[in-house]
Amino acid sequence: MALSAAPEAPSRRIGGGPTRSVAAASWTALGALMLRDLVVLRKHFWEFVLRTIIQPFLLCFVFLFVFPKIGQGIGGQGAAAESAFATVLVPGVVGISVMFQGVQSIALAMAQEFGFTREIEDRVQAPCPIWLVAVAKVLSGAAQGVLSAVIVLPIASVVHAPGVHAHLSLHWWIIVTFVPLACVAMGGLGLVLGTSFEPRNIGLMFGFIILPITFLGGTYYPWTRLAPVTVGGWPWLQTLVLINPLIYVNEGMRAAFTMAPHMHLYVIYPVMIAFGAGFLALGLRNFRRRVLS
Repeated sequence: MALSAAPEAPSRRIGGGPTRSVAAASWTALGALMLRDLVVLRKHFWEFVLRTIIQPFLLCFVFLFVFPKIGQGIGGQGAAAESAFATVLVPGVVGISVMFQGVQSIALAMAQEFGFTREIEDRVQAPCPIWLVAVAKVLSGAAQGVLSAVIVLPIASVVHAPGVHAHLSLHWWIIVTFVPLACVAMGGLGLVLGTSFEPRNIGLMFGFIILPITFLGGTYYPWTRLAPVTVGGWPWLQTLVLINPLIYVNEGMRAAFTMAPHMHLYVIYPVMIAFGAGFLALGLRNFRRRVLS
């Protein structure tokens, strides 16, 4: 006669309570990783503020305060032309601030963690999948990017010479949807850069990646104004910069904060989503490869 199987006892953890699911443990670990980054950010908050505002402040101070004072106009002569340039520049400096937060808070930090100290090994010992550790880095960098936008916009909007004003117009539905999207995409870019460059090659990253992205990213000019740069009637520069993710960030910031001409939103949103997804996929692959190597 076949013996009847004894009923299985419910799974229990060592402490006596029921075990948590893998998903619940992973989300708890994700929250702990992000909380750790926020605690570190709080301890070094004023360093974060100074690091965030110094470049935008200098850009606005030189271009929008010093140049009009000395009669060296940017964007044309006269207060109207200078104000038009200010309207273009202010959202541009918000855009590059978001990008640099992704680079500084993720790429540079990961270069250090993958370096001699191998600090990244402490993070990947968390009870969650390896890819979730990388996602926590991106989300932490994105949160810092949002905070940098909140800090930079008021400062950049007031650092002007007398008679020069940025004509800002806040479009809240674009702000609350596009700014976080841009911060996540730039965090993904930081993840890609941080897992693609060895610590000893950080200088190459800035020279060959960051500088071209910055100067060809529409910080100082709107994308719509590049059409006159042509070869045989073809606007080659306006076409070439479309591979630059920063051009979409800055165009979206102009749509969010000004009434200035900008790229169509039905182009900006899908392309930013595609860049964000692509950066995350490539960054997660590189991260897993670097951790397991």
